[in-house]
Amino acid sequence: MLRRIIEIDQKICNGCGACAAACHEGAIAMQDGKAVLLRDDYCDGLGDCLPTCPTGAITFVEREAAPYDEAAVLAKKAAKLQGSAPVTRSGCAGNAVRTLRPTTGMPAAEEGPVSCLGQWPVQLKLVPVEAPFFDGARLLVAADCAAYARADFHRRFMAGRVTVIGCPKLDEGDYAEKLTEILCRNDIREVTIVRMEVPCCGGIQRAAETALRQSGKFIPWQVVTLGRDGNIIE
Repeated sequence: MLRRIIEIDQKICNGCGACAAACHEGAIAMQDGKAVLLRDDYCDGLGDCLPTCPTGAITFVEREAAPYDEAAVLAKKAAKLQGSAPVTRSGCAGNAVRTLRPTTGMPAAEEGPVSCLGQWPVQLKLVPVEAPFFDGARLLVAADCAAYARADFHRRFMAGRVTVIGCPKLDEGDYAEKLTEILCRNDIREVTIVRMEVPCCGGIQRAAETALRQSGKFIPWQVVTLGRDGNIIE
């Protein structure tokens, strides 16, 4: 059928992931650092993604496309929710949930640099939405480049917090839904978002802010932006 549907200009897309976060139907995903329309029948043609795109890479077009299939979208969401909790289903030992050290404060003084990582896994795609370390946690949502930019990242940001990391430009899918589940299912006391100054890092900030709104909870939160040199910009 001929209908209105989105089109993404791959030459203009900067891979920030904002459109994927804004698409409630899950029609958009990140692949090879670019946003792509997964399936025509997932796109409802309402364009929630358009105003979030910082480069204007998304437009409406009229073309032959499969009709919007709400049932398929709802089924996809239900399957995703059902499969999100048992993250270790792949059998990979590296995904096993572990508490590494207390997350209530600074680590004990040792000679040389000390890791402040309090749990495993840390990758947002791998961490389960319910884990013992989330109970009463101060949550750090960080862009994975940030720890490389600032030498004291562990002690300044990770100490006393549960850390989850991601890159909206490289990882497929939408962080907002996973983060919303984490906030809803656990007693999170506060959220700190640490991102880089580059535009693509805006995706992880928007996902966290969306999750905070959708959780329906009043959770104190802050955003810290790092420059490429590691200095705090804001």
